[in-house]
Amino acid sequence: MLPEMRRKKQQLSREETEEILRRGSHGVLALLGNEGWPYAVPISYVYSNGKLYFHCAARGHKLEAIAREPRASFCVVDADEVIPEQFTTAYRSAIAFGRIRLLEDWGEKLRALEALGEKYSPGLDAAAETEKYKDSVCVLEMSIEELSGKEGLELLRRRNKDGK
Repeated sequence: MLPEMRRKKQQLSREETEEILRRGSHGVLALLGNEGWPYAVPISYVYSNGKLYFHCAARGHKLEAIAREPRASFCVVDADEVIPEQFTTAYRSAIAFGRIRLLEDWGEKLRALEALGEKYSPGLDAAAETEKYKDSVCVLEMSIEELSGKEGLELLRRRNKDGK
């Protein structure tokens, strides 16, 4: 599905790319919006069991777009350091491509919400909060079909220099 990466030495391994997904605090979900217009929205997420999970309102443009076309991409930027004197940036990012589905089963929703709670509020019991929104919370699952990670030359050189 994805074209071959042109700068192969900058391509991250699957493990490194998955680590970016585990580490990130948010990403940008890209969907096919109204009348074929791209629609990209920043959103918090959790990467769990090889899938991405998001929660959102039970109505809105995002859900309309997903109902129309479940294919999506999701990008997480892990590093972004502007280096003005070199006219470049030191960056590291991951992009996932896949299909999104709305979770209907409460057990599936609950597992995803627990994973989100553990990521953003570790050690806190989110059960009461989760139960309060049981009937109104919307949870989305993105099954990843393609995953790609890339690191800018500046970070790659630093890693090689440091021996990491």
